[in-house]
Amino acid sequence: MYHRLYIEYLYYFNVKQDYYECHEVMEELWLNEGRNRLLQALLQVAVGLHHFRNGNVEGAIHLFEAALAKSKDTWSGNLGIDMEKLFTETREYLKKLYAYEQAPFSFYPLHISILDPELTEAVTVCLPQGVAEEDKF
Repeated sequence: MYHRLYIEYLYYFNVKQDYYECHEVMEELWLNEGRNRLLQALLQVAVGLHHFRNGNVEGAIHLFEAALAKSKDTWSGNLGIDMEKLFTETREYLKKLYAYEQAPFSFYPLHISILDPELTEAVTVCLPQGVAEEDKF
């Protein structure tokens, strides 16, 4: 079974692409789980995307670097996602950000590949607290 906040994080990341809300729900889980560095890395990927979407290239670089530095840490819980793919794509995004002044590019979202069918179902039917049914998809 996955924590409700983790499911909401994936919902906001993959479905809504609302990286600020990703940060909000993952920060709560991160604090509840003893400030685990791997959970913090997931939080930082979302915040990095939020920064870049809002034109803060340096902020995005800083957050992606911090996330990648924690990407090999572990957590006792089950994540059910393709961590290797996510952090490989984060690394590729970071390389583009390093060259942004010479080769600017438009924001594009990352997608977290969910490996566990039960988690996929949970995210699909997720209705985070405070989200209206008509805003679900």
